[in-house]
Amino acid sequence: MLMRTDPFRDFDRLAEAMLGTRARPAAMPMTAYRDDGSFVVELDLPGVSADSIDLMVEQNVLTVHAERRPPADDTERIVDERSYGVFSRQLFLGETLDAERLSANYDAGVLTIRIPIAEKAKPRKVEITSGDTAKEISA
Repeated sequence: MLMRTDPFRDFDRLAEAMLGTRARPAAMPMTAYRDDGSFVVELDLPGVSADSIDLMVEQNVLTVHAERRPPADDTERIVDERSYGVFSRQLFLGETLDAERLSANYDAGVLTIRIPIAEKAKPRKVEITSGDTAKEISA
């Protein structure tokens, strides 16, 4: 069996084990959950203006691009731990989601994307006929 090794990943794991923290935090931390007939994704984008966020859906792939620009002033910074630049994240949407009715809201540094579950994926009742009577059961 052929195995691929990545020495940088090994260093990240070692740093996490020794320091108890991630060596490289995610640029766009995400929470995803199912809520009342929708799939909801929340992405943390603090310090990013709403006009520098792009959201695209192509062939069931949702792509989020965001840019955090550095301050334009010439202030000498003593400490600057923020990440600047372009961030991107892709989510692969299943066939059970209705990407045509996707909606997004950006508030307090959190981008919330709500994708309704497709009608074909929702539970429905199926009628069963037997002789003269008809019964309904939940499917």
